[in-house]
Amino acid sequence: MDSDTYVFSKQPGFVETKVRKAFKQAVPLRTVVIYCYDPRAVSIPHAVAKALSGEVYPGEIVRDEQGNKVASTTTVFPVVVAGGRAVDALRSITVAQHLFGIENIVVVHHTYCGATSFTPEGLIKAFHSEQGVDISALYDSANIAIADYESSLKRDTRLLRESKGTPKHVNIYGYLFNIDTETLTLIVEDRASSSARHDGSEVA
Repeated sequence: MDSDTYVFSKQPGFVETKVRKAFKQAVPLRTVVIYCYDPRAVSIPHAVAKALSGEVYPGEIVRDEQGNKVASTTTVFPVVVAGGRAVDALRSITVAQHLFGIENIVVVHHTYCGATSFTPEGLIKAFHSEQGVDISALYDSANIAIADYESSLKRDTRLLRESKGTPKHVNIYGYLFNIDTETLTLIVEDRASSSARHDGSEVA
């Protein structure tokens, strides 16, 4: 199999600006949702789509006349990482903006998350003991675990806002998701035209 057949940039007559325009037309992406890979958190994108007016998730796949999958109607893109920490999503946000254009970034942490079950120091010590490797300088310790949800969400939304790879026009939200009731509580709302604020309102 010639895998280059499936690479846009390897096709004859490739024009990057035209391909980029086609991607924006194929997927009406508006919102990136960053959340944890815990299986109990799987309904978070659905909850966010419900909380933010006009969002569609998972949407439908659009096929051309030959039956090829060429587009989607979803407006929500999930980015699934350990603990839903924003640091792991920075590149994905930059790429999403470049290919599709985005309006919202939503960070969601969830109750009883595994990232609250250890400390950065404990993880570093265990990794050294079990793997024989010192990772103390590999990550910013504040991004490794979750000590409390409010401070972690405030840190993550601030990290996103300050990143050069985050478009300045986007709205950034931080929510806590209750895995038992499947409700979202707004912790941080940082609209492009205003500063972050604590809300504390619950969304069913």
